[in-house]
Amino acid sequence: MSTQGHLARRLFQLYAGLTLYGVSSALLVKSGLGLEPWNVLHQGLAERTGLSIGVVLIIVGAAVLLLWIPLRQRPGLGTVSNIFVIGVALDATLALVPEARTLPVQVPLMVSGVVLNGVATGLYIAARFGPGPRDGLMTGLHQRTGRSIRLIRTCVEVTVVATGFALGGTVGLGTLLYAVSIGPLAQVFLRVFAVPPASGGSTVVATGQPRRAILRP
Repeated sequence: MSTQGHLARRLFQLYAGLTLYGVSSALLVKSGLGLEPWNVLHQGLAERTGLSIGVVLIIVGAAVLLLWIPLRQRPGLGTVSNIFVIGVALDATLALVPEARTLPVQVPLMVSGVVLNGVATGLYIAARFGPGPRDGLMTGLHQRTGRSIRLIRTCVEVTVVATGFALGGTVGLGTLLYAVSIGPLAQVFLRVFAVPPASGGSTVVATGQPRRAILRP
């Protein structure tokens, strides 16, 4: 693959993945059966502030990015794009998809949201344009504290879910399904969407970080 074609594919994957992530999150919102951890917090803050959940996602993402400064993390194109593209796609999809009021509609929306989220995660992580702001926070805390990423992620996500639930965010079957399935789904789609190296490129770069990280909005 030529250098230009390689870059074009990576850029396409980045923005397709981020857009699809916003769409998948909106489907979970519309299902009413529970959200992924950070969106529980975003929805709770949206309920309290009157802002849309997408706007809250952007604001929280920017605030989290500021925490990278003392943690000495370096943002990439994917980091900044993550903040804005997911929020815009989330609000746009919410405006287009009608409310689901019965389980025969809610359950397919929930399952579709979780599966599409796994597809989206595989797409944009495999593009290798830098971690999302929330994942950069976790890896930064890991490097500064020496604690495992699993422990830090668990502590952070339990905190945001509890806070979001207290503020009015939705926790339910969708939250549980997301928690147990997003890791395996993401790993499958990371392999599906792995970008081969450009001509003369390094295979080490192509097969590094994506297998170790799952980005969250």
